[in-house]
Amino acid sequence: MSGKGKRSAGLLLFRHTDHGLEVLLGHMGGPFFARRDAGAWSVPKGEYEPDEPAWDAARREFQEELGLAPPEGEAIALGEVRQSNGKVVTAWAIEADLDPAAMVPGTFSMEWPPKSGQVQEFPELDRVEWLGLERARAVIVPAQATFLDRLAEHSD
Repeated sequence: MSGKGKRSAGLLLFRHTDHGLEVLLGHMGGPFFARRDAGAWSVPKGEYEPDEPAWDAARREFQEELGLAPPEGEAIALGEVRQSNGKVVTAWAIEADLDPAAMVPGTFSMEWPPKSGQVQEFPELDRVEWLGLERARAVIVPAQATFLDRLAEHSD
């Protein structure tokens, strides 16, 4: 599925710790990402239609992907980036603390193994973790690293 023309919106949670700034990223679920680390982590996000405001979509997708209500708090606009697949992602950062163990991931269905005729369900995100910025930069979808840079500039 091509990402051309598609739009996604998401929320990047962050917190200040004794070890510096940490962000909450999700590891993409499903067989393609099961053994991958670099490039397999993302801001919790999802696609939306042109008639839905991006902010509303970001909050809805957070709820769908993590099974948790999106946190309240000041939203810092991180703008948008274009991923290599052509998808445009818009994100906001919110300072909040969340226990990754509380996550109840949403699921998606796909034929697996390919051409088997069997449809299996997989979690949208198979885990979420708090990561320091250096580790986050090493594993996030490359285009989304821009969000980390914008957040770091805002938090200085």
